[in-house]
Order: sequence, then C-alpha cells, then structure tokens
Amino acid sequence: MNDKIVWITGASSGIGEALVYSYNSLGAKLIISSRNRDELLRVKSNCTDNINIHILPLDLEENESLPSKADEAIRIFGRIDILINSGGISQRSLALETDLKTEQRFLDINFWGTVILSKAILPQMIAQNSGSIVCVSSLVGKFGTRYRSAYAASKHALHGYFDSLRIELDNSNIQIMLACPGFIRTNVTINALTADGSTQGTMDDAQENGMSPEECAKQMIKAINAKKEEVYIGRKETKGVLLKRFFPKLFSKIIRKAKVT
Repeated sequence: MNDKIVWITGASSGIGEALVYSYNSLGAKLIISSRNRDELLRVKSNCTDNINIHILPLDLEENESLPSKADEAIRIFGRIDILINSGGISQRSLALETDLKTEQRFLDINFWGTVILSKAILPQMIAQNSGSIVCVSSLVGKFGTRYRSAYAASKHALHGYFDSLRIELDNSNIQIMLACPGFIRTNVTINALTADGSTQGTMDDAQENGMSPEECAKQMIKAINAKKEEVYIGRKETKGVLLKRFFPKLFSKIIRKAKVT
C-alpha cells in the first residue's frame, strides 16, 4: 500500500476509524473525513505514522457541497486510488411512526452522499485507468427487517446503483465493491435515528455482541485486495443472505422472530 492514496469517509468512529488504522499500518497515504473535526484529529493522533494523513471534514447530508469536497480531496495528494464510502446513519423506528423528513435523511446521507462523492472521483480514476470505489452497505442492503425500513431502502439503493455502475465501467480498470457488514461493535446504534429524527442514545444488545470493527476492517481490506464485487462480514447473521435466496419462506419465518436490536 506504499504511496496508495485512500480516502475514507465516516473515519471518526466505528468501521471507518478501524480502516484508518489498518491502512495507516500498511503505509497508505490517507484522507479522512467526517462531520467531527475534533474526532478526526483524535483518530489522526492515534495513528503510528500521522505525517501522511490529511483531515477533510465534510457533511454527507450537505449534498451540494460534496463535489467541491471531492475536488479538494484530489488536490491534496494529486489523485485518489481508493475511495471508501463508510459514512452513514442507521435507524431504529417503525415505518408507520417515522416522519418523512427523517426518512429522507437516510437517502440523502447513505445513498446520495455516496453517489455524489463517487461520481465526482470517477473521472480522475478513469483518466489514470485505475481505482477502487468501496461502498459500506449492510446485510440489510440484501434483506429488510424491523426498525430499518428507510435505512434498508437506502442500502438497497446502493446495490442497485453500484451494480449497474460496475457494468457500465466494465471496460475500465475500476473496481466497485459493496461491503455488507452485519452486527459490528460500533456506536452506530447509539447514533441511530428514531421516528422523530432524534438519536437513540443506547447500544443494542446485538450490536454490543457483534464482531469487532478491527476484524471487520481486516476482512474488508482483504476483499478489496482480492477485487471482490461484494462481501458479507459478520457472524451467523451473514447466512441470512443465502437463506433468503434459496429458502425464502423459511427465511421469512426466521426474520420475523429474529432479535435485531
């Protein structure tokens, strides 16, 4: 990874933070982004080699500002080799109780934020005839469950868009990968939005007992290096993807009873 330029959004916590430490240890040059500059400074200070780490704060919900942020990212080191779209928000509310404004936020942040940044970076990657775009989706991007309706919609949308984009880029040397984590032990549930748009403020049991973000980052990087198109990361919950595909009626019965918080 020496001299590779990696841009990671959602880098101030969770999977994004773990990816920063992993890529830093591999010798990559990093651009790290999130809304919270202070937390980005903390992450940078925790790195063993923080000389080649540039902080670029951004808000994925401010869609109109993202193309200029992408231009700024390219100017920092002259190019982007790997863009990892790890920023996003989760949901803990029933569909009928969630107001439309809150539901729209999931699409603006999780879907449009990822699409806009990726499209802004793509021309530079095509010009250099190399690059990787990674979208951190979710197992809920493959199937829905309770309390995740709008979140699941935003992640399903990523799969439809980036599967299509991958085909359109077939003659280029650009990798498109969708990473689908299950229960990873991060603060995603603490920061998850409830029906009125406020944060939940508590950790789900399933999340607290999940895989470590460090292990998740390790598996993601392995999949990126192997140029996989899609990877499922987690424990027994990952089997839900195949179960739904081959035994949909059985899956439907199981998911109704599954503990998802």
